[in-house]
Formats: sequence, structure tokens, C-alpha cells
Amino acid sequence: MRVSEVRRATAAAVSTVSSLGLVVDDVVVLHDSNKLTLRLLPCDVLARVAPAEDQVAQFEVGVAQRLAESGCPVAVLDPRVEPRVHERDGFVVTLWTYYESVGPQEVSPADYAGALERLHTGMRTLDVPVPRFTDRVAQAQRLVADRDRTPALAEADRELLADTLRSLGRVVGECGGEQLLHGEPHPGNVLATRNGPLFIDFETCCRGPVEFDLAHAPEEAGEHYPGVDQDVLRECRVLVLAMVTAWRWDRCDQFPDGRRLGTEWLGRIRAARGR
Repeated sequence: MRVSEVRRATAAAVSTVSSLGLVVDDVVVLHDSNKLTLRLLPCDVLARVAPAEDQVAQFEVGVAQRLAESGCPVAVLDPRVEPRVHERDGFVVTLWTYYESVGPQEVSPADYAGALERLHTGMRTLDVPVPRFTDRVAQAQRLVADRDRTPALAEADRELLADTLRSLGRVVGECGGEQLLHGEPHPGNVLATRNGPLFIDFETCCRGPVEFDLAHAPEEAGEHYPGVDQDVLRECRVLVLAMVTAWRWDRCDQFPDGRRLGTEWLGRIRAARGR
């Protein structure tokens, strides 16, 4: 968010929490992207704030509630307040439990795979309208095809990404066995807590094979997920890499060191496809 938006979003979160009878004396910014994630102290609430016109907060709250009720490994809403979306000053605010990290160590591959399997099991019980994973592939394809939005992308690299997204999107789309997925269960959306790994951020839910989700996880986790099709998983890993590489070449991308990563990942895609 722009600096002026951050100030307004922070004020909206503080005002919302204070109106609910919780005390806020300090604010810590935990993450700033399309949403602002704040830790409010001393009440210790985690607030997620997004512009009202560009958010899926109600969907995310509903999915997280139902998954938590099913015993899935997900972060839960703050139990001290009503579980709903709050609107204030052009922003939507959702209030979540803050979890202390158990330490700097990463979640082990076995724990990661086990938590993701439990999440998928719970997700199979939900019937919610979500796009198919191919819709997200199509978004990346449109970005790659738009030279105004990706002016620094060399033509050979543009062709590589376009071909990879088109061909692997078709291959993975024909493998069958689709269900509700998290959409982006990468390490940035997994909390290492005393209760084990917990998944957050369900705004990217989609339908597809479990291998598409697993492709976002550390590679070693795929060795511990039961029944996974390793051939499909390999294709999904390259497909997902092509998608996130496309985002790095968007002229509006603000991912730290994004252009260097985009160049590095193009090399990995080229090697994986024998180019």
C-alpha cells in the first residue's frame, strides 16, 4: 500500500478494535502487500486490512470458520469478537488470533505434508463456488501477452513462458481428480506455531488436483504426501514456477528483488523444459 493508505488502513484497524472494547496502544506492521497485516497491542489482535473495493474478506472468513470447525490446521478468527467483516473508512477489517512463532526453524517436510493433507481432507467437505486453477493460469497468460504490462520481458522469454503456461496448463487440467484447494499454500502462508503448522490466507482458493497445491510447498514435502502422482507434481511445479515468474515481470510488481528472481526462475524453467 502507499504510505497514505497505510496510515488510513492502520487507523481503520485501530478504530475498529477499540470500538469492540479492546485496548490498542501500539501497532506493529507484520506484512504490507495488497493487504496490510497488523499486530495490535496490548490486546494482541492480528488485523488484516484491505481496500473495500478489492477484497474477498467475507469469503475468506467463511472458509476459515468452516475449516476450523472441521479441525483443519488453520489460523482462527479472534474468539473475543464477533466473527465477521468490519467496514470502516473505505477498508474492510478482519480480526484474527495472533500466534507466536515457535522459533526461526522451518516446518519439517513431513509436518508440512501432513498438515496440507489434513487441510485437503477438510476442504473436500466444503461446497463453495471458486474458480478453477486454470483461471489463474489464464491470468498469467494474459500478463505475458501484454507487452505494455511486461515491457522488460525479452521476446524469447515471453515465448518460453507463454508456451509453458499453455502446454502445462492443458496437461495438468486433463489429469482429473480435482477438489477445493488452498491455491497458494507456500511457506509464506504457513505459520509455525506451538499447535503445529497452521495455514492462512484463503483468498486464492480454487479447484484443481492436490498436486497443484503441493507444488507451492517445499519440494521435500511431496515425498511425504500419500498417494500423490509424482509425474503430475513435477508438471505442476514447473507450471506454478511459470506463473510466479510472470508476476515478477509485471512493471507494477513490488516484490523485493523481483526482477532478479524473475531472471533466475526463467533459467530454471528453461532447464526443466530442456530449452
